[in-house]
Amino acid sequence: MANVRFEALKSAFSHNFVELRSEGVKDLRSERVKDYFAQDVFTREKMKEYIAQEVLDQLFDDVDNGRTIHRDIAGVVAIGIRKWAIEHGATHFTHWFQPLTGGTAEKHDAFFTLKDGALLEEFSGESLYQQEPDASSFPSGGIRNTFEARGYSAWDPSSPVFLIGDTLCIPTVFVAYTGEALDYKTPLIRSTASLCHIAREVCGYFDKQVKHVHTNLGWEQEYFLVDESLYNARPDLMLTGRTLMGHNSAKSQQLEDHYFGAIPARVLAFMQELEYEALKAGIPVRTRHNEVAPNQFEMAPIYEEVNLSNDHNLLVMSIMERVAEKHHFRVLLHEKPYAGVNGSGKHCNWSMQTNTGVNLLAPGKNPYQNLQFITFLVNVLMAVHRHNGLLKASIVSATNEHRLGANEAPPAIISVFLGKQISEVLDKLEHASAEEAIIINAKKEMKLGVANIPEILLDNTDRNRTSPFAFTGNRFEFRAVGSSANCGAAMLALNAAVAEQLTLFKEEVDARIEKGEPKERVLFDVIKKYIVACKAIRFDGNGYSDEWKAEAAKRGLDCEQSVPVVIDRYLSESSIKMFERTGVLTRAELQSRCEVKWETYVKKLQIESRVMGDLVVNHVLPAAKRYQTMLLQNVLAVKQVFSADETASLNEMDYHIIKQIERHSGAILEGVEKMTEARHKANRQPNERTKAVAYHDTVLPLMADIREHADALELIVDDELWTLPKYRELMFIH
Repeated sequence: MANVRFEALKSAFSHNFVELRSEGVKDLRSERVKDYFAQDVFTREKMKEYIAQEVLDQLFDDVDNGRTIHRDIAGVVAIGIRKWAIEHGATHFTHWFQPLTGGTAEKHDAFFTLKDGALLEEFSGESLYQQEPDASSFPSGGIRNTFEARGYSAWDPSSPVFLIGDTLCIPTVFVAYTGEALDYKTPLIRSTASLCHIAREVCGYFDKQVKHVHTNLGWEQEYFLVDESLYNARPDLMLTGRTLMGHNSAKSQQLEDHYFGAIPARVLAFMQELEYEALKAGIPVRTRHNEVAPNQFEMAPIYEEVNLSNDHNLLVMSIMERVAEKHHFRVLLHEKPYAGVNGSGKHCNWSMQTNTGVNLLAPGKNPYQNLQFITFLVNVLMAVHRHNGLLKASIVSATNEHRLGANEAPPAIISVFLGKQISEVLDKLEHASAEEAIIINAKKEMKLGVANIPEILLDNTDRNRTSPFAFTGNRFEFRAVGSSANCGAAMLALNAAVAEQLTLFKEEVDARIEKGEPKERVLFDVIKKYIVACKAIRFDGNGYSDEWKAEAAKRGLDCEQSVPVVIDRYLSESSIKMFERTGVLTRAELQSRCEVKWETYVKKLQIESRVMGDLVVNHVLPAAKRYQTMLLQNVLAVKQVFSADETASLNEMDYHIIKQIERHSGAILEGVEKMTEARHKANRQPNERTKAVAYHDTVLPLMADIREHADALELIVDDELWTLPKYRELMFIH
């Protein structure tokens, strides 16, 4: 009988460098990026060819100022979109939305209808503006009954429509029949609107020319590649996205020779086509490189407005999977596909920028700009400090749980790294008087003494790879976000927290200014108070150390590590008050999201535990028993040939291995029995939260115990009998 693993290895070795044959890739090699960038996107520039200028002026004005698009305008725009799409080969259209599954969803409809037996092309403003997809199977967390199928997807005109193959994709929000958000896009848009409004008002203290503030996001997408043949021979990879067992390879990432190394030819071919498809879709991908672990890689784009950037990240993850299959790869977006090696994150670089071109998180060129920079920096610190538990809840999951705190991923304690120079500036401000910090001469010119920050500050400090939320010169890098996550979950929580904090700041400052106090003195006093109040969130040291965990607890930071319990932070009164005040999520919407998160956690662990049971019973134990039988036969053969004294010596090693196999096999069988019982008991819990807690506390530890014994057997059993591709093969064959 052929060994499945060896058949997979033969196939993997046959997948040599894939020659790129498509017309698109030839274009990539011969044409400049500007010639095909966004060719599949209905950009504002292209709109001018298909839509009357007066309609466009109204559309752009409404979009730029956050106003609702009139249906008459939508009707005219729809005609232009349909003409462009059909000219470019589209036959169908879909509302492309982001349900609470974490991915994207789409239902395709053709560009035609029947009228009096005749086939007519059709795509109306109504079709563009809104659809009613069957929403009964999408997670709602109790907002709606299962039998209630109606949901609405509504056009998001701030994110351009685009083509995928023969389908026109229309980015949309997704809401329940009763109006509650059933997606990530709706609250993300709400959060950006809330933050931009109050940020603009705070900018008024420094620059009256600021009319608009927008948030930027630059994601860094990490991922693993594995040959499709090896992937197909691992049921755990196919069904869960990670290896539920597998002994670490003798050579892994310890030599650090993969990081930024030469990209393998076959991988580079995949990357080239991936970039080409992404650029055609208007995704400004710019960076590619080898990551720390073998067969781990990263891509990153130029920063964009947060809503558009999030759409682009979801789209690029879909493109990655499609392109990988053409190159006989599978993309692993799981946060921890291999135990003991670097996991995959999605570092979210976040900043705020004004319509005047000023980055609010970059040091300025004059005292007022520096005071503005300090104001926004410190308010972000306050927001993260006040809602550190909530921000952790926004990034935890059953998959990210395995990554946090291990192999260069940040720990499950939210803290902020500022670097030496910024920390020194804040420390000086903390101990300075207003007279020392703010000097106004007879000409009413302001000078900041200790707060006079040099321009060299930009990127002049080292990075802290253990920090979950790090300042990196002109932005904050939320490093705790997982590679498979929808960025919107973390970004909407961060936006809302900062919006609330800026609102509190402005209320306090305005109240004192109205009493006649000088603006600059009030700003300094309030900022100084905040610097002291949020000092506990600042940490520049080693986030992995036990000393930090103890120190963080003393500081009052949220140190909870159980994912189901961390999710509770969404329902704290401070979180509910913050989300409702900023108009981002209602109490009912928050409750529903927690239910979805708990239910998802349970389902993922249910699947993993069942797959693990299948693997050990149908792969690991049979291989172990076959090897044990071979050894027993050898023992009997030795007894027949040699004397009793000689037999004892010759069979000593076989006896030892036979006993080891029996011990580990027995422990696995006992563990599977306990795990199955624990799973059944957890399933009988009265609600999704208690189920999730039971799975975390009882099922997950038993899975770890079973894995330990299975991995031990992998080292013992004859290599020719082991049917599951090993780590050395999964990570080093490309």
